[in-house]
Amino acid sequence: MENTLTSVPEHFRAFRIHHDDRGYRSGLEDTRLEDLSEGDLVVRVEWSSINYKDALAATGKGKILRRFPLIGGIDLAGIVVHSDADRFTEGDRVVVTGCGLSETRDGGYSEYQRVDSRDAVHLPDGLSTREAMMLGTAGFTAALCLYRMEANGQTPQAGPIVVTGATGGVGSLAINLLTRAGYEVHAISGKVQAFDWLERLGARQCISRHDLHWGQNPLEKSRWAGGIDTVGGDMLSGISRVIGLWGNVACCGMAGGHGLNTSVYPLILRGVSLLGISSANCPYEIRRVLWDRLANEWKPEALTEIATDEVDLDGMEAVFDQLMAGGAQGRTVVRVAQTSV
Repeated sequence: MENTLTSVPEHFRAFRIHHDDRGYRSGLEDTRLEDLSEGDLVVRVEWSSINYKDALAATGKGKILRRFPLIGGIDLAGIVVHSDADRFTEGDRVVVTGCGLSETRDGGYSEYQRVDSRDAVHLPDGLSTREAMMLGTAGFTAALCLYRMEANGQTPQAGPIVVTGATGGVGSLAINLLTRAGYEVHAISGKVQAFDWLERLGARQCISRHDLHWGQNPLEKSRWAGGIDTVGGDMLSGISRVIGLWGNVACCGMAGGHGLNTSVYPLILRGVSLLGISSANCPYEIRRVLWDRLANEWKPEALTEIATDEVDLDGMEAVFDQLMAGGAQGRTVVRVAQTSV
């Protein structure tokens, strides 16, 4: 596509990641529309967000990008300025999370971006573009966890839900979302100093991960009716042994390890289901349904307390370092456009 769009400047800023004979590096660069990945929508990106996956990609500490160079950012929300797709017109507000952004195609850390219309969702009226990125992949993942758990029979009446990695983006949003949906929530975190904050988000009980003692039996006394696990590894193994009859555990992270050492006992003696959550390639119709719920009945009430930090494109690197050091709490939004809503 030639740059015949008068609303798009000839050059604009983008955060691009390289890996070549000069090594692994990332930073702001001037770019042009024709340098971007192909797509039938051109979006003026207003907001993006910073996720753990973004920090891994930007720092090179995780194998996220499938090709180089690419613009970082797995999330974006903004305004369509040009459309070759029937479903969208100029001026539409859209949100895109995952779908190969900053993995196989250029991502959201760019003042303008070309995206595939099959990946874009019309932003519901109940969310601004900034609020959409306060949620971002983290909020969408939390919603997908609850969606799959309820599709498999989870109800508030069955008992409390445990959330691990509770101070992270997915964990904190899951607490507030579950509370909004009528569930009692228990939070597990290593950050004892954040327990008051987690209780304000809705956690009925906070547990230090340093005080957990699962026991060594394949099945231990049940403690929770279900769980959302963002940690993986030993945490997920332990939780699987203490979920009650017909409960569900939604697995959506591996900050604590990618291994899983457990047995079939919870599955065949208690009917526990382990639900895999892959938000990046979620089918479009489920995306549409979940964004509508996030704008309405599932909209977290404590968004402004969860997403307390905001940076511009040139302020992201400090946040990446903080995330990699395990010091982050809640969500950070990225103001991409010079003026946005």
